[in-house]
Amino acid sequence: MSNCFLSRQASQDLDTIADYYLTRNIEAGENLFQEFTRKCENLVRFPSLGRSYGHIRPGMRGIPLDSYIIFYQIVNDGVEVLRVVGGRQDLEELF
Repeated sequence: MSNCFLSRQASQDLDTIADYYLTRNIEAGENLFQEFTRKCENLVRFPSLGRSYGHIRPGMRGIPLDSYIIFYQIVNDGVEVLRVVGGRQDLEELF
């Protein structure tokens, strides 16, 4: 059985995103996190679904989530979410 794992940094990213939505629009935040869950479920089934970001980090892939990008890598027993960051950030600087 394949799983979706969160790195410590991805967990921190999600906490930051949740804090943002708590002060602005809880319903939009709930929708975003539901979509995040759906995307992770899809990645477990189809791990090569996302675009390759191997030029930034070998083996890294990414899939959009609203204005964010879910960065992940394929591991032996599923996928590991590395980061969840805004798509307008300097991605090469983050990694």
